[in-house]
Amino acid sequence: MLKGTGRPAYSGVAIGRAYVYHKQCSELPASCGDAGKEQQKFDEAKETARRQLQQLFEKTKQEIGEEQAMIIDVQMMMLDDLDYLESVADMIKDGAGAAQAAQDSGEFFSAAFAAMDDEYMKARAVDVKDVSSRIVKILCGDQGGLVMEQPGILVAEDLTPSETVQLPKDKILAFVTRQGSSNSHTAILARIMNIPSLVQTDISLDAQLDGKLMVVDGFDGTYYVEPDEATLAAMQEKQQKAAQSRRQLEAYRGRPSVTKTGRKINLYANIGSPEDVKAVLAGDAEGIGLLRSEFLYLGRDTAPTEEELFEAYRTVVEGMQGRRVVIRTLDIGADKKVDYFGLDAEENPALGYRGIRICLDKDEIFRPQMRAIYRAAAYGRVSVMFPMITSLWEVREIKAFCEKIRRELAAEGIPFGEAELGIMVETPAAALASRELAKEVDFFSVGTNDLTQYTLAIDRQNAKLDRFYDAHHPAVLALLSMIAASARQAGIWCGICGELGADPTLTEEFIKMGYDELSVSPGRVLELRKIICESEVCPQ
Repeated sequence: MLKGTGRPAYSGVAIGRAYVYHKQCSELPASCGDAGKEQQKFDEAKETARRQLQQLFEKTKQEIGEEQAMIIDVQMMMLDDLDYLESVADMIKDGAGAAQAAQDSGEFFSAAFAAMDDEYMKARAVDVKDVSSRIVKILCGDQGGLVMEQPGILVAEDLTPSETVQLPKDKILAFVTRQGSSNSHTAILARIMNIPSLVQTDISLDAQLDGKLMVVDGFDGTYYVEPDEATLAAMQEKQQKAAQSRRQLEAYRGRPSVTKTGRKINLYANIGSPEDVKAVLAGDAEGIGLLRSEFLYLGRDTAPTEEELFEAYRTVVEGMQGRRVVIRTLDIGADKKVDYFGLDAEENPALGYRGIRICLDKDEIFRPQMRAIYRAAAYGRVSVMFPMITSLWEVREIKAFCEKIRRELAAEGIPFGEAELGIMVETPAAALASRELAKEVDFFSVGTNDLTQYTLAIDRQNAKLDRFYDAHHPAVLALLSMIAASARQAGIWCGICGELGADPTLTEEFIKMGYDELSVSPGRVLELRKIICESEVCPQ
């Protein structure tokens, strides 16, 4: 038996087979020197891509609709485009490796399509690039994401946000990473999925680990590989006790989240994709307090179109059946990067070009988001909030932009709905200016993750600083109290959507401060409802 330790990012016990996740290659494989073998590699990769696209076609048709699935069908047809295939074959004959030939041919034909006058043919440029990128990834050893034959424990060096969105979430029992922090997006995903998670572990990622029985104890930060009978039995008992505790919380399912003094607190959920709606409903959340739009942009080679965004937002809104859905506009930047935006590298990205700063600067990014959100609002109760606000002028510019979008949609005869406009309060500047900002918006939602890192001048992604990162710091709590007071004075509702909202030791403190809403991982809703229902505190 091998025993190791790490930092727990989410509690619980998981038992299952270990799956080691390896990064894809950073450089394209060179030719082996045999054109015939390189051509065979390409042909096999092409057929693998065809199978992947067929599966994606069926999934898209089932979840979104046949019309949207036809985009995938077009890509499958492009796998048989003779001009593309001949270009690849010629490059391979001239000495290029299969991956290089596929990439160069894809870029050439994508540029050719983009230069055409016909709008339909122009749109095919993206499809050509997507298809060739898929083939290149397969040739680099990426078979379309981690393949898990059965549920198990994912072990990795670390996971980026773009990698986490592509994981087979229905098969993952726990996360174990060598790097990362308890505030990383891997940890946040684990909390959404309600599964144990360890970061900063001492585990070795050698090939021999794959397939071995593994136990993860997210309560005390311990893992076991090939546990002995006594350890396995003890962990199974601990797992059963945790399950029993969760079952006891079922008594609070369906109950209003109201304190004994009559104070109603809305308990909402944080999610990253339309697929997470199932977890929201299973967790008995009363709405969605944070839909992270950036996860719709990650793990792909091009930005989502207005139609793709609209379909994703509409799926969530309809799935929530009239309950409030708070959509955060794109918060890309910092640790969440997409290559296709072509953003410059920054020495201090957490303080750089991110969130609303990109959207207000780039109409081509902001416009499709807001059009899609207003269109989705025709199908249910939608609120929208904007990240990284620091000044009053930003809010006023946003409001003017939103009014312009509404006029555009009305002129085009496209159905749209009303949406509350709110802001993320996650910078000390916004907190200190909250009294004035509250007069301009319909609600506040506090992002405690960033508010804490900016207040304490601590990079929350830096694992070496974890012991200095104190979300209970008096300065952070003072700002939280100030924000709630400003909202109350202006008569707007105020919530918390950062990780601190799920801290049960602060639930009653937030009620005292006057917060109206807490948005947490779906699996934490019943736990907090129990605290709220048993609370006798009143707002100050």
